[in-house]
Amino acid sequence: MDTEEFLLPRSRTANERLHAMIPGGAHTYAKGDDQWPENLAPVISHGSGAHVWDIDGNRYIEYGSGLRSVSLGHAHPRVLEAVRRELDRGSNFVRPSIVEVEAAERFLATVPTAEMVKFAKNGSDVTTAAVRLARAVTGRPRVAICGDHPFFSVDDWFIGTTPMSAGIPAATTELTVAFPYGDLAATEELLTRYQDEVACLILEPAGHTEPPPGYLAGLRELADRHGCVLIFDEMITGLRWSEAGAQGLYGVVPDLSTFGKALGNGFAVSALAGRRELMEWGGLRHSGERVFLLSTTHGAETHSLAAAMAVQTTYAEEGITAQLHALGERLAAGVRAAAAGMGVGDHVVVRGRASNLVFATLDEHGQPSQGYRTLFLRQLLAGGVLAPSFVVSSALGDADIDRTVDVVAQACAVYRKALDAADPTPWLAGRPVKPVFRRLV
Repeated sequence: MDTEEFLLPRSRTANERLHAMIPGGAHTYAKGDDQWPENLAPVISHGSGAHVWDIDGNRYIEYGSGLRSVSLGHAHPRVLEAVRRELDRGSNFVRPSIVEVEAAERFLATVPTAEMVKFAKNGSDVTTAAVRLARAVTGRPRVAICGDHPFFSVDDWFIGTTPMSAGIPAATTELTVAFPYGDLAATEELLTRYQDEVACLILEPAGHTEPPPGYLAGLRELADRHGCVLIFDEMITGLRWSEAGAQGLYGVVPDLSTFGKALGNGFAVSALAGRRELMEWGGLRHSGERVFLLSTTHGAETHSLAAAMAVQTTYAEEGITAQLHALGERLAAGVRAAAAGMGVGDHVVVRGRASNLVFATLDEHGQPSQGYRTLFLRQLLAGGVLAPSFVVSSALGDADIDRTVDVVAQACAVYRKALDAADPTPWLAGRPVKPVFRRLV
């Protein structure tokens, strides 16, 4: 693998065109070229299964597909067949389509812990709707977020708590407070400090570590005792943990939950689900004050709902969650063995549930390093592996995993050289990659 010969001239030109017209050069900050080594940010032409091609003609084995949304692989035939059936029938109407009935029934059969569901287009829509609903039901102003989880919404109630808080009034941010994951005592202290002020607890039910025994059940009890709404953000855990999400796997039922990403296999669909008693506040069959819950022109676009139904059916009939876990376990074992074999097992570290693997790149002192991440990404790219994470799709085959492990081994050999020099800079060929959330460009 020779990274000096690996160039992406067409992608580099396309990135310049993107920045000239689109703030940030992408429509999601996590897809920005600042997340990739300088001048090595591929612009994608197309994808099929677990592979994508850039406009320079390079083929890659892809991980983290579509920011975890494409869990069945690109252009999945069963999903495309369902979408094509709707395309000639119209996509949006002045009244609900029968597809909305079918999609709701399919979703509630897949996630039986929920009693009602409302669809939208992206995760921020539904997490913000959940927060608004919790505030309306409780009459309380504060939102308690899990401070250990990286992202909940593009809306002010969350983004104001990040380093990219420009443009958000402090008065809005002051209403959001944080609790640590896994620490029931600290959460109870927070709820006591803001007694009768906290409308909801919102968190990802699981992340890079499994929830401690009894933790989610303990949160459920705390929410009940303090009269606040428990919201599970299942954007990532939905389908990947089980067909019914983390709530289905761990057996703890939230009041509200939000789904997206894998739900549409790349098509734009998200869902707010939950207890009928709460969800009806956004409907027409209650006698209280109305809540403007979700009202989106494109939320019920027929082909996206058809995609979601096909995804859920495929997961159930083909055992996709189990496949993702098996693929992830094979990959994690291979990467760990490759890293250990090259003497960097304490520096290239694979973490997370097998269906949702990420990697850490640690320096000679064992600290997270953007420089070493840059080195690692450069080597992977040159070897034909596009991997901002090691999140698998079910389209991966054993040969893909084996090839990935071979490329990782070669990358780890270079990583060892940089560690011995105590400086990755000679292998970067430009600025290091940068964290998404930072105050200055």
